[in-house]
Amino acid sequence: MSCSAAGQGKNSSGKRRISDLLTQSDNRVCADCSAPDPKWASANIGVFICLKCCGVHRSLGTHISKVLSVTLDEWSDDEVDSMIEIGGNASANSVYEAFIPDGVSKPGPDASHDQRMQFIRSKYEHQEFLKPSLRITSVKGSNSSSQQPHLEGMVEFIGLLKVTLKKGTNLAVRDMRTSDSYIVLTLGQQTAKSTVMKSNLNPVWNEELMLSVPHDYGSVKLQVFDYDAFSGDDIMGEAGIDIQPLITSAMAFGDPEMFGDMQIGKWLKSRDNALIEDSIINIADGKVKQEVHIKLQNVESGELELELEWLRLDQ
Repeated sequence: MSCSAAGQGKNSSGKRRISDLLTQSDNRVCADCSAPDPKWASANIGVFICLKCCGVHRSLGTHISKVLSVTLDEWSDDEVDSMIEIGGNASANSVYEAFIPDGVSKPGPDASHDQRMQFIRSKYEHQEFLKPSLRITSVKGSNSSSQQPHLEGMVEFIGLLKVTLKKGTNLAVRDMRTSDSYIVLTLGQQTAKSTVMKSNLNPVWNEELMLSVPHDYGSVKLQVFDYDAFSGDDIMGEAGIDIQPLITSAMAFGDPEMFGDMQIGKWLKSRDNALIEDSIINIADGKVKQEVHIKLQNVESGELELELEWLRLDQ
């Protein structure tokens, strides 16, 4: 059998698995508006959606919802496995629609674009319909909650991000034949800096850096520099780290110590990010962790391996 024939057979098998999942009763209607016969899916969220809701999902960006056609697009094995693991609309909605407050109505098949946009952004981007104890948003009132954001100055913090810098591979040369490399992480107004690894293009840090995550968080900016004692430090590449998949997964499951070891999420590789491979989010030994392998951007060479860990404020 030729390689192309084998690849086609593999993709055909994946599409059959998706088609089989689509036949489940809960997947025969759109997860967001209940329109019949959905032909689109959000591969990372794990739901089947209609054409009208598909347009809204695409507007959120692939870091929130990666939209694929059930019949027209090519699905990777990881994307198929992710859909199967989640189980479809009923399973996903049990998390994302666990608590829809009074006064908020789920849009119907004939809803306007604005109605769909408001509901879908609230549901997936802002996480407003998770159980109150799991919500990312601020909990008002005098009663404290383990998930309630911590106020420090004028910035609300919802948790802590531990970043373990593992190692770099084939980093760029900025001195004669080597570089004195170090890493800077930036999140909002915060920065954290690693130690300098002297004369090493394949440094092993095994160093932990900690960042407080604000309520209105964005991506973590990672930059690698070459230290120079006599002039400005030279850039050796950069990358953005999307932490929303980690936080969304952690918030959805609550206390990780209540669960055994399991995969709970995934940050999918795409042309829009620096991932070398899909980044898996797991509960391991009662902790929410994510392995990240990235290729540095805007530089001739260099890869980094990191581990992210989400910590609730009460930890």
